[in-house]
Amino acid sequence: MNADRLRPAVLALTAVALSVVLTGCGKDTSATEADASPSTGATATSSPSTAGGTPDASPSAAGTATSSAGTAASATPAAKHTKTATATPSPADCASEPPSPDHVDPDELALYRIEELDGSTGKVNLVIQHGAWGCPGKDTDGPPFVVTGEESRWALDQAAYVTATNPITETTENQRIGVQELIDWVAANPNSGLVFRYETGADGAIHRLEQVFTP
Repeated sequence: MNADRLRPAVLALTAVALSVVLTGCGKDTSATEADASPSTGATATSSPSTAGGTPDASPSAAGTATSSAGTAASATPAAKHTKTATATPSPADCASEPPSPDHVDPDELALYRIEELDGSTGKVNLVIQHGAWGCPGKDTDGPPFVVTGEESRWALDQAAYVTATNPITETTENQRIGVQELIDWVAANPNSGLVFRYETGADGAIHRLEQVFTP
């Protein structure tokens, strides 16, 4: 009977003891979790610090870009120097008297006559004089072409590119004409002294002849 009475008391004491142990373990686990939490919290706190470093770098890069843009904007292109062409020759440049052979225009001539040659040559002779543009007079609209030296002869290819203006044609703009048309006009108006600009070919003959309009 005494053993049966003691058994409930022993069970009750055992239950109390287990409760105390479990309570103690619960406190220890909470303490362990509490100890671990600050460590985790410290790690979480350090992350914003690391993330905060990135915004600090961005303004620096933006500042560099702004500085570069400012430098590019402040740069100005170098000024270009151009020469202004003189529309008309000054009195010092024009020929008031027959120019010397060293001062004649190298690509212009005054045409006086045309001599036809044997057709087999494919050429005719232009009777010409070289010269230079003179000073315009008070009663003239343009400068005269002042010739110098003796007449000379220069071959013109019969297939040459020839243009003419007034008085050969009835216009002040150059129009292409045939070599025979030029021959006919010059034969009817010898010694006119019309000025032409010319170019020669590989054979030395004139292959391009363009009249210069003189008012």
